[in-house]
Amino acid sequence: MARFDPHSFADFDQGRVTHIGLDLTVDFAASQLRGSAILTLAATADGLLELDTRDLHVEGVTDAAGNELPWSWGETDPILGTPLRVELPAATGALTVTYHTSPDASALQWLAPELTAGGQHPYLFSQCQAIHARAVIPCQDSPRARFTYDARLTVPEPLTAVMAAAPGEVGPGREPGTRLFTFRMPQSVPPYLFALAVGNLVSRDLDPRSRVYTEPELLEASAYEFAEVDGMLTAAEQIFGPYLWDRFDFLVMPPSFPYGGMENPRLTFLTPTLLAGDRSLVNVLAHELAHSWTGNLVTNATMDDFWLNEGFTVWAERRILEQLSGTEAMSLAAAIGRNGLRDAITQFGADSPLTKLETDTKGIDPDEAYSLVPYEKGFLLVALLEQTAGRQRFDAFVKSYIQEFQFTSITTAEFEQFLARELPGVAEKVRAPEWIHQVGLPDNAPEFPSTRLTYLQGLAAGWSNGQRPDPRQAGDWSAEEWQIYLQGLPRRLPQEDCVWLDETFGLTQQGNAEILFNWLVIAAGSQYEPVYPRITEFLGQVGRMKYLKPLYKTLYDRESTRALARKTFDANADRYHPIARAGLERILEIA
Repeated sequence: MARFDPHSFADFDQGRVTHIGLDLTVDFAASQLRGSAILTLAATADGLLELDTRDLHVEGVTDAAGNELPWSWGETDPILGTPLRVELPAATGALTVTYHTSPDASALQWLAPELTAGGQHPYLFSQCQAIHARAVIPCQDSPRARFTYDARLTVPEPLTAVMAAAPGEVGPGREPGTRLFTFRMPQSVPPYLFALAVGNLVSRDLDPRSRVYTEPELLEASAYEFAEVDGMLTAAEQIFGPYLWDRFDFLVMPPSFPYGGMENPRLTFLTPTLLAGDRSLVNVLAHELAHSWTGNLVTNATMDDFWLNEGFTVWAERRILEQLSGTEAMSLAAAIGRNGLRDAITQFGADSPLTKLETDTKGIDPDEAYSLVPYEKGFLLVALLEQTAGRQRFDAFVKSYIQEFQFTSITTAEFEQFLARELPGVAEKVRAPEWIHQVGLPDNAPEFPSTRLTYLQGLAAGWSNGQRPDPRQAGDWSAEEWQIYLQGLPRRLPQEDCVWLDETFGLTQQGNAEILFNWLVIAAGSQYEPVYPRITEFLGQVGRMKYLKPLYKTLYDRESTRALARKTFDANADRYHPIARAGLERILEIA
């Protein structure tokens, strides 16, 4: 037995799946995907093959000739799901699993028409990170188990299907009133990057390599917000080298999407909360673009190595930001990230093993371990490596890193070995083992000072002494400046202070989701009742966990607003993605 991933039943000694052929029908009435998956092995195998599944209903397993293969279920694990155990005869090169998904599949959200922007058609989308691909397809659901795939999706007319893959032909389906869409992903991807969406979708080309998809009602706003994507792509190529995924298209999602973005190659998913109308939140798009290299090309081997994906990607995101907007903008973004890291370490506890970069999450649901630690602590380590090695030398190191490991998934130990070989002595200078293997934040974390940052932090720190921003000047603050300022204020303010802030700056009516969220956290913590209706309205409009979890936690932690938290959740639970809903149920102590 050679299981290499604490979150997968996969054992490559049994055989390795390297290609999957899907033929699935999207059934909105039953909230199911049904059809078959042809799993092709890297080499012929025999004996036991265990596949990851979660709540899949298997109807049968056959070999390439259509002969029935013996199969059974293994013991169900509350985190991992249930292994599908197939007995392969000698020299088996491929097998077909006929199955359908559960209406409660953890990776899928089925939206009724009233929960979409248009209100006329249903919508389906997937979210497979961290270990939810097994709820959509029987597979070896580990980042190390990369595969290529092709797919046939049959959907109801007049809906459109999209996938994180190259689109092919579109034609009539086998049944009346349906359409058939074909796709092909020729580059190998880890299972968590498998993605699909079905809805009333339209698109617009933004440049030769990028297209935005969304519902018709959001197309103009989306095309405007992300019109500068080509500049980001060019800047990213200067850091990493050529873009190897052919196209960088993206889909602006319904409000219930639980993340800011998901870096699915060829079709990144983006939250509609980025549509601020002034391009002030497009750094999220830069982050997902950077993942095209760090995460998608070079992938963490397991979720214990997640920082390799996110630390390098946040670093790259801020390098892109620096190139496009200057060092001041990068410094503000780094400070916002540092605030988030501080909160995450406080939440876990400074001595929590989940504040290490390389974690040991055996027996822990990756969704529960998810935090900003791998993002922001990882960024600080990568930035420290850059500062110590020098930018020119480190940029060469990054290009070499991408070239060495592209289309593979690596462990932290493999990265450490590469670092020692390519930048000898640098790891010791920055105390990299302490950063990677010890808890908390080392005392040599880099700083990114700027005059503007110092001013904003000082102004916020002086609140209790009566310092206030000049309304005429603050009216011109950027979204990042407002975030820095609000994050620096006390979490609990007197009622009269809340009144002054809100009436002076109109924070409750903010259209920028980041500014509004930071204000609502203060208002909730201060028990400022006039803003409660806006808090509950906001919690019913968004599905992004970055906003949901802190707001619900702030409400639930105070006895006076605990009932409000539960009531708001009960009213909106069906709107939230299963991943977000499960996380909120833990916060609200719902069994």
